[in-house]
Amino acid sequence: MVKVLLPTSIELAPELPDGVETVAYDVRQPIPEEHTDAEVLVSWTNPPRLLAAEARRLPRLRWVAALPAGPDAVLEAGFAPDVVITSGRGLHDGPVAEHTLALVLAVARRLPELVRAQDAHRWARELGGAQPVRERGSFRTLDGARVLVWGFGSIASRLAPLLTALGAEVTGVATTAGERAGYPVIASSDITQALPTTDLLIGILPATPSTRDAIGTDVLAALPPHAWVVNVGRGSTLDEAALLAAVRAGSVAGAALDVFATEPLPADSPLWDEPRILVSPHAAGGRPTGASEFLTTNLAAFVEGRPLANALTR
Repeated sequence: MVKVLLPTSIELAPELPDGVETVAYDVRQPIPEEHTDAEVLVSWTNPPRLLAAEARRLPRLRWVAALPAGPDAVLEAGFAPDVVITSGRGLHDGPVAEHTLALVLAVARRLPELVRAQDAHRWARELGGAQPVRERGSFRTLDGARVLVWGFGSIASRLAPLLTALGAEVTGVATTAGERAGYPVIASSDITQALPTTDLLIGILPATPSTRDAIGTDVLAALPPHAWVVNVGRGSTLDEAALLAAVRAGSVAGAALDVFATEPLPADSPLWDEPRILVSPHAAGGRPTGASEFLTTNLAAFVEGRPLANALTR
């Protein structure tokens, strides 16, 4: 009998193949000793310290099904090399695309400034009334905006048509150039050529050694002063100090950030008080839609000895 540990931090009801049983476990507590013989561990919101402990306590483990799109904590927990790790890639495409669009529209239409004006009971004349159809040197609408999406995977493929529907010209950035989901994609090594004509840079990069601080001083300096930055990938991919300096110097217009180097964002972070930086508390994901169905398919593959979907190379 194959034992599968399901976290109580999310409602899951996968269809089980013959010879498979599930046991619910509390991610906030060590796995009970009687269930350390499990062969499959499904991970969602597990504290990193407990994941690291379980990596040493589950001798029969063969597969960790991490539901986050970017399973950083699982990869860093120290599971044995022969343990297969799968990610939740594809399960977060809809929610992240929706939240990213919300952040983009919020900064384009200056919603943070409108809220501040409302709090002060001030009629923000500079943001309302008659406005230029095409305002030079300003990002105020997606219609005609040049949007660069760095990290053009499944989330970007879901987001890009939403931006296009509102009139944006979308270009992707990935490791290699080509075409994905009908959109032109340039190589990350060529990004500096596209930055000077970019109105909005959206980061959806994973956390890897090569992407650390990828959105840093050089990238920010290459953007025009009216450009905005939106980051919904991983906090480690953006140099927060460089961004803050660029916003304060006026070399970029502002940013909307959903992920940070340290989470929760410390109360003394200067990002909180910068008027042109919108802080979102890692809210884009958090809802792995279709997780039960994904597990149903992969459990069948696991029992039958077939390759697992979303298996990571380590």
